[in-house]
Amino acid sequence: MNQQNPKESYDICIVGGGIVGLSTAWQLQQTYPAKKIVLIEKEAEFGLHQTGHNSGVIHAGVYYQPGSLKAKFCKEGAVATKAFCAKYKIDFDECGKLLIATNALELTRLKALETRCYDNKIPIQWLDQNELKQQEPNVKGLAAILVRETGIVNYQQICEKLAQLFTQLGGTVLTSSEVISLQESTAEVMVEIKRESGKTRLSSRFLVACSGLMADRTSKMLNIKTDFQIIPFRGEYYRLNEKHNQIVNHLIYPVPDPDLPFLGVHLTRMIDGSVTVGPNAVQGWKREGYGKLNFSLKDTLQMVLFIGFWRLLAKHWQTGMKETRNSWFKQGYLKEVQKYCGQIEVQDLEAYPAGIRAQAVMKDGSLVHDFLFVQSKRSLHVCNAPSPAATSAFPIGKYIIGKLDEIMTDINVEG
Repeated sequence: MNQQNPKESYDICIVGGGIVGLSTAWQLQQTYPAKKIVLIEKEAEFGLHQTGHNSGVIHAGVYYQPGSLKAKFCKEGAVATKAFCAKYKIDFDECGKLLIATNALELTRLKALETRCYDNKIPIQWLDQNELKQQEPNVKGLAAILVRETGIVNYQQICEKLAQLFTQLGGTVLTSSEVISLQESTAEVMVEIKRESGKTRLSSRFLVACSGLMADRTSKMLNIKTDFQIIPFRGEYYRLNEKHNQIVNHLIYPVPDPDLPFLGVHLTRMIDGSVTVGPNAVQGWKREGYGKLNFSLKDTLQMVLFIGFWRLLAKHWQTGMKETRNSWFKQGYLKEVQKYCGQIEVQDLEAYPAGIRAQAVMKDGSLVHDFLFVQSKRSLHVCNAPSPAATSAFPIGKYIIGKLDEIMTDINVEG
């Protein structure tokens, strides 16, 4: 890749080498071919955090409030993601998804989701108990919604292709480069980065931050006033023993609690042929804590000193206790799966890497359900982009370009 001397000036700097940052970089370089654009990623590879630690699902947009950015971007993004994969020969499978109701409460919620699908113009099929059995002999439930447009893919492969395309267009990539300081003046944004060779600085006329788990810290570096903080939630997975690779024909999801942004423990057919179980949603004590035992004093102190954390805890302490218990006791986790797939036993649950959801929480303790952006005079920050951000990466990038155009126009008008 094009690894240039970082002691240079750029027109646009993008911070974050997940799929949102890479999609934005690639689309920006196409939109502005004459501009010098640099993407900075603190890891040696791309997509190692939220992008590379998810279920690999291409979501159709079932759950999201009509008119929200998530509803719009997810639907557009699913089409764009599949088209990108088809063009660049990246394997994906439009295997479809079933949302399963296993009791009366879930059946009521499933009917509400059916209405939401119609509102969001997502084609679905309602299945009664017998029709569900025909589709999935190993799954039990009172009824289900079949979403045929849902698919699976390896998002890190998309990241690798985006990075290649970006650099082929003349873009610059700086990996193993951690942003430690940002300073904005009337003319530029100064970016200080830390590398193995030491600290260095570069300047950029504009900055776009797609920093995921560090989104609140990046915006605070520029003294942007916000009233949210990123709270990490661990999503723990298992992989089924390979004898169960054919246990389901679709992705199998429970009906989620509409008050929470988590989708529940589901069975996911992965693009490599395996089947994963998960994730749950356990309070994390380290923003990049993927191990079973993990703790960061810095991350924990920042979290417990934030009033929104305690208000969130007060609202959802029962759910939190249940998730924590199931995290430590595999039998409890297993019960979440056996509600709809009783054939799976505890010995079938094999180790698999966990993920971390970067969830923005407001000072009042409310969870931010939609994508969230903030900006300064010369910068734009993606502040809440958990699932379905991977699916939505292409329209998010397009949206960022539109916002950046507005910022550039304002500056040009002023001077």
